[in-house]
Formats: sequence, C-alpha cells, structure tokens
Amino acid sequence: MIRRLLFLTLIAAVIALALRTFVVEGIYVASASMEPTLRVGTFLFLDKASYRFRAPRHGEIVVFPSPVDGRKDLIKRIVALGGDTLEIRDKRVYLNGKKLDENYVQYTRSQERLMGDDLGPFTVPEGMAFVMGDNRDESGDSRDWKDPVTGNPIYFIALTAVKGRILQLN
Repeated sequence: MIRRLLFLTLIAAVIALALRTFVVEGIYVASASMEPTLRVGTFLFLDKASYRFRAPRHGEIVVFPSPVDGRKDLIKRIVALGGDTLEIRDKRVYLNGKKLDENYVQYTRSQERLMGDDLGPFTVPEGMAFVMGDNRDESGDSRDWKDPVTGNPIYFIALTAVKGRILQLN
C-alpha cells in the first residue's frame, strides 16, 4: 500500500513538473508596466505550448527574459514583428503606415515629453519583435532599452527568447 502510494506520488510529481516546464506556468504581475490591462499582484497563466505550433502574433502579451541583463522575466505586448515598419509620433504608434487602435493603452504623463514618444520609422528585422507595455509612460520596453556595456539601443527581442503568452481569463 505504501509502495503504491509512493509510486502514484512520484508519477503525479513528474506530470506536474512536465506540465509546468512545457505547457503552462502560473506567474504574478510584479510591475505596473502593463496597467490597466494587467494589474500589479494579479496571478496569471503563461501558455508555454502555443508557440511550439505557431508564431507569436501582433497584440499578444508575452513573457521573455530582459534583453538588458536576462535576470528577470518581463511581460509586454507585441507591437511589431519582423518585416513591419514601425513609427511612434507624439506617443501614437503607426504600424506599416497606419495608426494602431490601442484602446488598452494608458498614459500617465500626457503633458510631458518622454524619450520614446517619437521614434523611427524603422523596419523590424526578421525573427524579432518590438514590444511595449500598455502603461506607456511608466514602462521600460523596446523604446528605451540599452546595452549595459556599449550603451547602444536594444529595440528588439528575438522571438526565440519568448517563453510564452499570457492567458487572460476574463
């Protein structure tokens, strides 16, 4: 009886570990960079399986390691993908010449001019993504990341670095 219980416990642990590693993982929102869409302290699920079968899409909220130091995971929205032409004018995003309808975006400092309020136009390299937080004035994202050694801008994240997409349960 004890032996059977230990065996079943081991099987359950292996299945749970496999699910967490390859399918889904629970995460907490640690910063306000995605507000109002994702509130600080919210518990969410990270879908790790979808991108094994398809590529990330515009507008999806994804998790990836920080391109600056790689020590922490970040949550941002994909704004542009490889081959897209992106421009930001007066805080408004234009994708391939068309203004994006971003009703989920929050601006907390609408009267201030911030770095990243005007950027581009430039074309996103293939296999890369340009990402932004929904709380645009408070988000560290593709607009302002810099290489810690050279100080050069890091505008893009590699799609291969994306760990998964956020599943929103509304």
